[in-house]
Amino acid sequence: MSKVPTLLDRYRLMVTMRAFEEACAQGIPTGELRGELHLADGQEAVAAGMVGALRSDDWMVSTHRGHQHAIAKGVPLEEMMAEVYERVTGLSRGKGGHVHLFDMERRFSVTGIVGSSLPVALGHAYACRLDDSDSIAVGITGDGGTNTGQFHETMNMAAIWKLPLVILVENNHYAISVPAEEVIAGRGIAERAEAYGAWGRRVDGTDVEEVAAAFAEAVRHARGGSGPALLEAVCFRFRGHYEGDIDHYRKSVVKRRMREEGDPLAIVRHRLLERGEVDEAVIAGVEGEARDRIRDILQKVREAPGPDAAEAFRDVFAEVSA
Repeated sequence: MSKVPTLLDRYRLMVTMRAFEEACAQGIPTGELRGELHLADGQEAVAAGMVGALRSDDWMVSTHRGHQHAIAKGVPLEEMMAEVYERVTGLSRGKGGHVHLFDMERRFSVTGIVGSSLPVALGHAYACRLDDSDSIAVGITGDGGTNTGQFHETMNMAAIWKLPLVILVENNHYAISVPAEEVIAGRGIAERAEAYGAWGRRVDGTDVEEVAAAFAEAVRHARGGSGPALLEAVCFRFRGHYEGDIDHYRKSVVKRRMREEGDPLAIVRHRLLERGEVDEAVIAGVEGEARDRIRDILQKVREAPGPDAAEAFRDVFAEVSA
């Protein structure tokens, strides 16, 4: 989007993100998807909050839970869905899959290794400096990723060289099954920025307007040459760590409260109606359009063929012309 999104714009994005994740989940019981599938229901406000502050020439490196971030960066829905379902019409011809999404045109990529998104984003930020560009890089990780050496090394190097890097931490309270409060020392994740002389902020990751305001400030800080910014968005992951995770580490009452009190879609829906910006009919229309769009995309993806085994070694190495 070229303009700053309205709250209704963001709601439309969030509904699309939720519908996309639900469509991906359909491929597990049918056996169409293999391996672990990591979905982000409940974290839509974080991704939607990034929209409007980034440019097409900014870089983004996401995590194994990256569908919503890809949507925020403008990655085409059908090509991404096809990659998730391992079809030849996908971003990487169906050979990358869910945890290796890659779109060079939109400057978006995913790494499935926890915390490893950050040093890759650091490299992009350094390239922006070398190119004398005012583009920035965004590296996304979870609360568990901040307890890796890669997080600290990235923060240190970015701070020393004042690189245009924004680190966005989606703190959904659990690193797989480990509660964040049991393994993160000190006052929290955002406060770690102070040790590096960097910009740091902690926000309510269920409130898309709060996320949007803070993320825009972080981007201005990084783009303005003031060095890295660390934004921690506290949110909830409604599903297990992956599809098939029995999620025994969270009590039913806790999971129920997450959905009742921390659903970002419900929060925005209530806010739109309370402000009188739209009525129930508009809300229903937005939700219906998103579901229909994703349903049609899924149908087309399912009709596409999978990769040909004869091309297994294609795209493995770069082809260098003489």
